[in-house]
Amino acid sequence: MILFMLRMALKNALRHRLRALLTLAGIALAILSFGLLTTIVSAWYAGADAASDKRLITRSAISLVFPLPINYAEKIRAVEGVTSVSWANWFGGVYIEEKNFFPQFAIDPASYLSLYPEFRLGDAELKAFVRDRQGCVVGRKLANRFGWKVGDSVPLRGTIYQGNWRFIVRGIYTGRDTGTDENQFFFHWDALNEWVTKRYPRRGNSAGVFVIGIRDGGEAALISERVDNLFHNSLAETLTETEKAFQLSFVAMTESIVLAIQLVSYVVILIIMAVMANTMAMSARERTAEYATLKALGFGPAVVGWLILVESLLLCAIGAGIGIALTWPAVRAVGRTLDNILPVFNIASGTIWLQAAAALVVALTAATIPASQAMKVRIVDGLRAVA
Repeated sequence: MILFMLRMALKNALRHRLRALLTLAGIALAILSFGLLTTIVSAWYAGADAASDKRLITRSAISLVFPLPINYAEKIRAVEGVTSVSWANWFGGVYIEEKNFFPQFAIDPASYLSLYPEFRLGDAELKAFVRDRQGCVVGRKLANRFGWKVGDSVPLRGTIYQGNWRFIVRGIYTGRDTGTDENQFFFHWDALNEWVTKRYPRRGNSAGVFVIGIRDGGEAALISERVDNLFHNSLAETLTETEKAFQLSFVAMTESIVLAIQLVSYVVILIIMAVMANTMAMSARERTAEYATLKALGFGPAVVGWLILVESLLLCAIGAGIGIALTWPAVRAVGRTLDNILPVFNIASGTIWLQAAAALVVALTAATIPASQAMKVRIVDGLRAVA
């Protein structure tokens, strides 16, 4: 019976080949679009998803743009539950053209990189970076994007810290997994601090954020409170939160964009659902006489309903299969285009399941009404219809 259903469904689906091909193309395009849009949303949250539960971020309680005194590091290091402390400043330089955007941070090399084991850097490269105050470390994707190699000179034009800066690539790090951001640029905080101290003494010896390593992720809230209590009622109060919460605060700034993308992805599925429902309704109307003949031969209404349902499932399965297969090359192509905005742009396993689930919902919804109507058609009325 199952083979009979499949053969009949396949013959019915291919009876009008142009309509079948257009329907398959529509389903494939819709599933592909849904997968791409879902990947964009997941890439937006990639930084938060990759955050460690054993890292906290301390920043100014007023705003991220206000720096904190560097001597806070020793006080934070003494807090119970803290295992290590480092710091970083956002640089915001321009490489050749404004469009060449990528994250740039002035860091304390040894302490900062030890807090990020997901950044894989060779021992020789790390030592070379630590020794050279003009040195920098860049991510593999960033190096590939601009063709940088170890030993190359990289000029940056400062925007926040005015002037022409030049760095030497001393290392190229790779990510521990696909969720690691390989699009970052790190150089010595000491070099930046020396420049700031000479020109703006009151702004020297300060950090944009402190990165705190903690013993137990379950104590994150308690340790955050301890750190903030240290500087309560001071001239530079702090706000300490988990790395994930810190990353999500940036996502929240563009939350309306993310919601709009999610809405569009579901609208795409609703549109193809309507198209598929129309296709199945047309097919069912054209075969009314055939379904009546089947009933006259002794087949029950359920067989008629199953024929329509299997045809719908078959069309959606083929179309979705094509759409899912095309998702990988499409994501790679889009990922190269958006590399400077969304450095981690990979297909999550959940995206494939969502695409398959969307195709299943479309198939079932599109077949429900035509199948129900065909099952109710009386033999006499059906035989009077023009096939």
